[in-house]
Amino acid sequence: MIYIFFAPGFEEIEAIATLDILRRSELEVQSVGVGGKTVKGAHGISVICDVTDTEISLADLEMIVLPGGMPGTLNLEKSPVVRTALEHAAEKDLWVAAICAAPSILGHMGMLEHKRFTCFPGFEQEVENAHYTTERVVRDGKIITGKGPGCAIDFALEIVAALAGKDKAALLGSSLQ
Repeated sequence: MIYIFFAPGFEEIEAIATLDILRRSELEVQSVGVGGKTVKGAHGISVICDVTDTEISLADLEMIVLPGGMPGTLNLEKSPVVRTALEHAAEKDLWVAAICAAPSILGHMGMLEHKRFTCFPGFEQEVENAHYTTERVVRDGKIITGKGPGCAIDFALEIVAALAGKDKAALLGSSLQ
């Protein structure tokens, strides 16, 4: 199962575009509301999530996706459920993807140490002992990072490539043009 965490103040484009593309690729994905099933994004758009953070199971976890946005990123990082899920993913060597400001959470947890990553400009200073790039999307090992809202589709397609193969991602990407 892929869990996309929606915390209050999430960046709508990053969360919804990623969820949509992963569903189009027929990957098993659920939107997870942090603190409740209905979550309001950074630009006032409310989303009804599939499940709440208290309903997830780490037993079948394949990947965690963290959209950015403010104060969404701060709310993700404050969530004990999100932190526990990230610790579980790191311990089990599972996939983790974060975009915009959210890679800073991975940096604070030491998950980007000695890895290449990208993020929204200005948040790279939140990450130590890693190699920041200005690329739109970066995959290093089982960590995928994206630069920001304008890169959301590329970010999601990189997740598809990682989990379902480059051919599926290319086919899906061509259908979106």
